[in-house]
Amino acid sequence: MNRKIKILGIVGFVILLLFLAKLFLGRRFDSVEALQEYVNGFGIAGPLFLTAFQAFQVVVPVVPGYLGCAAGAVAFGTAAGFWCNYIGISAGSVIAYILARKYGIDLVLMMFSRKQYEKWSARIKKSRSYGLFLFAATLLPLFPDDFLCYFSGLIRMDRKKFIWIIILGKPWCILAYSIVFGLIR
Repeated sequence: MNRKIKILGIVGFVILLLFLAKLFLGRRFDSVEALQEYVNGFGIAGPLFLTAFQAFQVVVPVVPGYLGCAAGAVAFGTAAGFWCNYIGISAGSVIAYILARKYGIDLVLMMFSRKQYEKWSARIKKSRSYGLFLFAATLLPLFPDDFLCYFSGLIRMDRKKFIWIIILGKPWCILAYSIVFGLIR
């Protein structure tokens, strides 16, 4: 099954590359506005693709989420990019949690190395409150959020508590990325 998950991740990445190739193939963009005009030509498919991709990249962590945040902010603007990224990443986080609850540690160890699992398990055991730790981790950039979503499912964290932490914690880092990358626009 580990091989299947890696293949699924590679297929997702190839689909992204094909989408980007179609997006840019044969076009010369001399400004961000020209790129945005071209992306807007895809209509609702562009934002929907970004939202679905962001959910997918949490469930099958192949590329860092901030890359999608950057793409969304540049292509769709700070606000629209933020909403696509926030909805996608939050949905993917909940899906990862549910998958870990259903399939357990075997799935998590297929997605992440045993070394990473043991490293974060040890750190989490030292924390007084996993809920506060998870909330802080969702606020800060470059934390292994995807892993922590799976880990939350493993420890059978209360579903409602997990969802509230995602809803309240995820937007801030995504908003910061959206604002910074939106300045490129």
